[in-house]
Parts: sequence; C-alpha cells; structure tokens
Amino acid sequence: VYPHRTLNVDSTAMTLPMSDPTAWATAMNNLGMAPLGIAGQPILPDFDPALGMMTGIPPITPMMPGLGIVPPPIPPDMPVVKEIIHCKSCTLFPPNPNLPPPATRERPPGCKTVFVGGLPENGTEQIIVEVFEQCGEIIAIRKSKKNFCHIRFAEEYMVDKALYLSGYRIRLGSSTDKKDTGRLHVDFAQARDDLYEWECKQRMLAREERHRRRMEEERLRPPSPPPVVHYSDHECSIVAEKLKDDSKFSEAVQTLLTWIERGEVNRRSANNFYSMIQSANSHVRRLVNEKAAHEKDMEEAKEKFKQALSGILIQFEQIVAVYHSASKQKAWDHFTKAQRKNISVWCKQAEEIRNIHNDELMGIRREEEMEMSDDEIEETTETKETEESALVSQAEALKEENDSLRWQLDAYRNEVELLKQEQGKAHREDDPNKEQQLKLLQQALQGMQQHLLKVQEEYKKKEAELEKLKDDKLQVEKMLENLKEKVHAIVSSIFIAYYSLSCGTSRNTRLKYNLHALVSVGIISTFLHVHPFGASIEYICSYLHRLDNKICTSDVECLMGRLQHTFKQEMTGVGASLEKRWKFCGFEGLKLT
Repeated sequence: VYPHRTLNVDSTAMTLPMSDPTAWATAMNNLGMAPLGIAGQPILPDFDPALGMMTGIPPITPMMPGLGIVPPPIPPDMPVVKEIIHCKSCTLFPPNPNLPPPATRERPPGCKTVFVGGLPENGTEQIIVEVFEQCGEIIAIRKSKKNFCHIRFAEEYMVDKALYLSGYRIRLGSSTDKKDTGRLHVDFAQARDDLYEWECKQRMLAREERHRRRMEEERLRPPSPPPVVHYSDHECSIVAEKLKDDSKFSEAVQTLLTWIERGEVNRRSANNFYSMIQSANSHVRRLVNEKAAHEKDMEEAKEKFKQALSGILIQFEQIVAVYHSASKQKAWDHFTKAQRKNISVWCKQAEEIRNIHNDELMGIRREEEMEMSDDEIEETTETKETEESALVSQAEALKEENDSLRWQLDAYRNEVELLKQEQGKAHREDDPNKEQQLKLLQQALQGMQQHLLKVQEEYKKKEAELEKLKDDKLQVEKMLENLKEKVHAIVSSIFIAYYSLSCGTSRNTRLKYNLHALVSVGIISTFLHVHPFGASIEYICSYLHRLDNKICTSDVECLMGRLQHTFKQEMTGVGASLEKRWKFCGFEGLKLT
C-alpha cells in the first residue's frame, strides 16, 4: 500500500535555544513516555513513568486500554493540558483548550497507519520524521503534494501517541509565511498491510484458542473403557468364575455380551457359552432375593416409623393436657401475666404440631385401608391375567421352538443336496460310509418332520385355548359392568325412595327441588359401603370435591345428620387417635322395618 523507504535522520545533538526546555518533556510525560531528545538521550535522567508531572492526569501505562487496539476512554471532566513543543526545525503550538477535541473516524482493526493533514507547503519528509518519530518507530512514510501524508508505525499503541498531536499548529523555524505554517490533523488510516497483519494475528489467536480448548476437552474427557480380551478357553474359564462372584459380575457380563456380539459362538464353544449364560441366569435368583430382603427392611422401617409416630402423639397429648390443666382457674390465677402469655403460646404451638402428626398418621392408615380394598378387588382380575400371560408365554415358546426346528430342517436339507451334488460330480460308486450318512440324514429328517407336526398341533391347540380365554374374559367383563349398573340403580332408587319418605313429601316433588342432595346421598352411600370401617367427614368431602368443587363440608354433615336411619356417627380410636367417623347403616334400617 505504502512504499517502504529508508529514512536517514540526522542524529546530532540539539543545539538550538529553547524558550521552554521542559515543554517536550511535559508533553511526553502526559503520554506516559520517557522524554528523549532528538538524538535519543533522556532529557530528564530521573524520570519515573509511574509519576505524572501534571496534577490531575494519571500516568499512562502499557496495560491501559488506550495502548492496545481500542482507544482509551477520556472522561469529560478530566483536564488535558497541552504544551508548546519545540523541535529542531519547527515549533508546535497547542490548540485552544476550550475548543472540542478533533473528530476522528472509526478505528480500523489492527490500525498502525495514520493520516496527517494540514502540513505546511514547504514541509519536507525530514520535518515529518522529526515531529512523529518521538511517537515510536516509523516503518514507512508516503507524502503527497497536497500537504498531507500517511505514516505507518511499528506497533498499534504508537498510533494513539500520534493522535495526541492532532490540532497542533506547526511553524517552520521562525518564519511567519503562510507556506511555512499549518494546522495538523491526525486521524486513523485504513491500510491493507495493517488489516492483513491483524487477520494473521487473529487467526493465530484462534488457533491457540482451539488448541487450548482441545487440550481442555482431552483433559476432561472420561477415560475410555478397557479393551475386552479376545475369546479363548483360558479367558472363558476366568469369566465363568467371575460370573459366580457378585463383586465382579457386571464386568464379566459385559465381556460375555461383547463376545456374543462379536460372533465368538460356534459349535465348539457353544457349551462354554451356555454354561456362562446359565451362570448369568442364576444371578437373577440372587437379585430377586436381594430385592425381597430390601422390601422386608422397608416394611419393618415403615412399621417402626408408625410406632414411633404413635408414641410421639401420645407424648404430645400428655403435654397438651398439662397446658390445659395449667390454664384452669385453680392454677391460672397464681401465674403472672407474662407467664400466662407464654403458656398460652406454648399450648397453641403444641396443639398445631399434634394435629399435623395426627393427620400424617391417619393418612398412613387410610393408604393401608385403600391398598387392602384394592387388593381384594384386583385378586380375580390378577388370576385371570396370570393365566392369560402364562398361555401367551407358552405360545411364544412354541413359536420359537417351531422356528428353530424349521431352521435345523433347512440346514439338513442343504447338507443332503450338497452330498448329492458331490456324488454327481465324482461319477463314481458310492462309498458305504456315504450311504450310511444319507440313511442317517433321512432318518433324522423324518424324525424332525414328525416332531415339527406335533409342535404345530400343540401350537394350534394353545391358540384355540387362548382365544377361548379371551372370549371368557370379555363375557366376564360385560357381566361385571351389568352388575355394577344394576347395583347403582338399585341403591340410588332405594335411597331416593327412603329420602322422600323420611321428609314427608312425594317422590316427584322431592326430585324436583332436591335432586343435587339425592345424588350426593347416593354417592356418599356407595362410598361408605366400600369403607365398612367408616370414614371421616374430611375424607368424604375430599372424594365429593372430585365431582363438584362447590360442595361445602357443613352442608354434607348437615345432610348426613338428617338421615339418621341411613348414616350414623361413631367415635373410634383411643387417646391421641380418637376420631369421629361416619358409617353406612341403611341396610340395617331396612331390615328393622
């Protein structure tokens, strides 16, 4: 983009007088650079880059964002003071501090080249080097005839230092001619060399990042499983011993599975594989026994928890009784006001905790009752399902045996055909051994065909039995549905008639005005008939809320209290487990009448 040129700069010491010998040092200190002369010697021998010469201006370090790719953010309230800069052949005057900072374009990525405009007409390349070489190493300069040039530096942070000179007025020597003066305008410039170097750097960083991620993934990747050894008689005996050991069973089963999938099973090793499979099958019995032991432990733990909870409830009842006895007037008058307040608070807390534990214990008992009732209902269906599943498994086993026999028969037929072809090609007399083999094969084929026919007949019989069981199951289900509908109709009609008689009105009138109550009575009667030990009013309402959310507990209790010949309330339990339960007594009332 810009031609590289070799620059020969005079490095003799500066001998011109200066009106302000510390101006250049002050300007360079504002940039965080050690002030140097034209020949490269330090102007201030005791310069410390960590200390600023201007109060309120922090020192600039290479770690600041302005010396990297992104320009530094300049706070609006930060004072920036620019001084007069004296060079060998020219003088730089700072701009008016009240004017806004000069505008710059958006910084291109990897920018190392700046545009410098407003140069004097008589300005030479040597003067440009004299002014801008203090910012850093200059790689190339491209000067135009129209009073501007492009300067390419060695590093990116040097561009930020060059931008500091934007806005300065330059004067060559002490001349006041217009051709010897100008106002510098320094801005970012876009160069293909800068972009190419920046892209190369980004690609290098991306490669390093990919390499770092790859190394991190390899470090975090779980180790690969150990390779499975190849099958041999020695390894087979080792795996067979491991299958009998509970601690090494999983490893041995994985090895066995890999061997089978590899195709290591053949006629010679079939017996060994069968023995290993048999050992794996024996492990099933151990697993079932282990599961049963864990279930037994769980039931014992449940029973212990229930007993412990009952003991805790009894102690809570005793504590609440102590609080109630202390609240009586005989002892209450002797306590102070603060003591009475504490006793009442403790009593309330104890009652709340007792009620929570009581609800938990009742919930456990309800679940046990529900499980018992469900087991009684499902006993008949489970027996039928077990019979049906047994027949299905037998039918599947017969199918598999039938398929295996067919495959064996095809294999024997192929062997017979191969023997016949070999005999035709040889064109010689049959050996007695081959005749015996053929006879044996024919006998085996006949036996296999007979066995196959027997298996097919058994399979057809089992299918017929399975179809018959399915038809019986459908008939039984239909009968159960019909019985359920009849029972619901009879129960609802009985309770509707009974309710109309108990209220002293006709049936049509009662159905017209209290149809919702009648339906509720029928549902409650059916629910309590299923629960012969009775149920609490909360339990009944929780069941009714599934059908209608608008049902109120007080209305249900009032309705059941009115029907004394249908529902009765009893107190069950002792001590902490004392509970009110509603029972169904409709059939007892009908028997009495």
